[in-house]
Amino acid sequence: MYWSSFSEFLAMGNHGVYVWGSVIVMAIAMVVEPLLLIRGQKSLVARLKRQLRAESREKIVDQGAGRSTPFQG
Repeated sequence: MYWSSFSEFLAMGNHGVYVWGSVIVMAIAMVVEPLLLIRGQKSLVARLKRQLRAESREKIVDQGAGRSTPFQG
């Protein structure tokens, strides 16, 4: 397409609000999604570390009590 001015380019044939609104929403999504993934990964790693520490403590307590398995059936 050819636009005779920058304002016509921004107007996009009277569809500029929809076009640029879509571009802005997509840009926000492309910035926010990786940030949310990084935050979720950090949360998962922290939770798994807590779980590992808890299981390790439970195993030590069970061994100290003379139990051979962590499950009491």
